[in-house]
Amino acid sequence: MTARFLPYGRQWIDEADIAAVEQVLRGDWLTQGPSVGWFERAFAEKVGARHAIACANATAALHLCMLALNLEPDDAVVVPSVTFLATANAVRYVGAQVAFADVDPQSGLMRRQDAEDAIRRAEARGWRVRAVIPVHLAGQTADMAGLSALARERALSIVEDAAHAVGTHLTGPDGQKVAVGACDRSDLACFSFHPVKTMATGEGGMVTTNDDALARRIRVAVSHGMTRDPAEFSDTLAATAASGQPNPWYYEMGEIGLNYRMTDLQAALGLSQLSKLDAFVRARQTLVDAYDMALAPLAPVLRPAAKVPGVSAGWHLYVALIDFAALGLDRAAVMGRLRQDGVGSQVHYIPVHTQPYYRRLYGDLTLPGAQSWYHHCLSLPLYPAMSMTDHDRVVATLTRLIKG
Repeated sequence: MTARFLPYGRQWIDEADIAAVEQVLRGDWLTQGPSVGWFERAFAEKVGARHAIACANATAALHLCMLALNLEPDDAVVVPSVTFLATANAVRYVGAQVAFADVDPQSGLMRRQDAEDAIRRAEARGWRVRAVIPVHLAGQTADMAGLSALARERALSIVEDAAHAVGTHLTGPDGQKVAVGACDRSDLACFSFHPVKTMATGEGGMVTTNDDALARRIRVAVSHGMTRDPAEFSDTLAATAASGQPNPWYYEMGEIGLNYRMTDLQAALGLSQLSKLDAFVRARQTLVDAYDMALAPLAPVLRPAAKVPGVSAGWHLYVALIDFAALGLDRAAVMGRLRQDGVGSQVHYIPVHTQPYYRRLYGDLTLPGAQSWYHHCLSLPLYPAMSMTDHDRVVATLTRLIKG
C-alpha cells in the first residue's frame, strides 16, 4: 500500500482551532472556566434551544438525561438495537430496563411501529415504559413525527440520541427548517463531539432542552450534585454568615451527582469548531452526493442507505448496504481488500440486543430489520478534509471489487 490511508472518519483542525486552545493554555482556567459557558450559550443559540449543558462526552449526556427523568427499576426505555452500546447502557446505569426496538433495514432508523412493538413486549414483561430514545443514525433522523405523536399519546419522554446529528435539520410542516437539538419534538437531545463526528472537542458532549426543571437537574448532576446557589440551600443557618450574607465557601449536595464536566480546553476548541460547522456540513453533503452518483452503477450489489425525506443531514457516516452473498466475498474480505488499497471502513453497528450482557439479561430477541442492516452495512470514508481525488479512489476500489 503506497497511497495515503483514508480512515472512515477524521477531525478537521486548523490554525484557528489551535490558537483557541493555546489562548486557554496561556490563561487562568484549564478545567471549568468561562469558555464552557460561552460554548454552551453559542451551541444553544445555534440549534435554537433554551438550554445547553456541556459535559464530558455523549455517554455522560445520555446518563445525565436518564438521571433527570428519575427512572425506577421497573421502568423501561425504548432503544433501537442499531446504535452504539452507550445508548442502551445509559438506561442500565440508572437501573432501568432496555426495551429494544427494531429498525428500518434500509436506513437503520427506528420507526413508530418499531417503538410500538417494543412497548408491547415491555408491557408483557410487566415494565412501565417511561421514555423513548430515537437514535439519529449517520446524521439522519428517526421518525420524529411518529415518535413524538406516540409519546404524546402515552405520556412518554423523548430523549434524542443526536450523537451523529450535529448540524442536521428537519423540515417542518410549514417548510421551515428546524435544527436537531431545538427540542421542538422532544424533551432532551444529546450530542457528541468525538473527533470522527461533525465537529470535535476531543471528547465532549452536550445536552439541550427547553425544560427549565430538567436543565437545572442536569446542570447540578454534571458537577457532583453540588450547588452554590443560595436560593437552593436547605440549611440557611449554615449557609449564612453573621452579617447576613452567604458564606463564600458554602455549598450543598441535595442529591448525589457525578463529575461529568467539560474543560475550558475542550470548550475553546468547540467554540472554534462551531464557527465552521456549516462549512463542515456542506463539505460532507458534497461528498455524499458524489458517492450517491458514482456508486449508483454498482446496484443492486451495493446501494446507499435509504435517505429520509425532509431531512437535511449533517452527515456523520456514509453507509453502503452490500449484498455480500451476491458478491461472493464476506465483509471481512471486502474490508481487507479496501485496506490494501488504503481505504478504511467500519461497521455501524452490531445490534446491541445481541451483546452477551443483554442476552443474559433479557434472553434472545428477534429483530429482523436490525439483523438485516447489520449483515449488509459498511461505512465508507467521509470527512471534510477528503478531496474528490480521495473520493474517486474509494469509488474505484469498490468498483474493481464488485465489477472486477
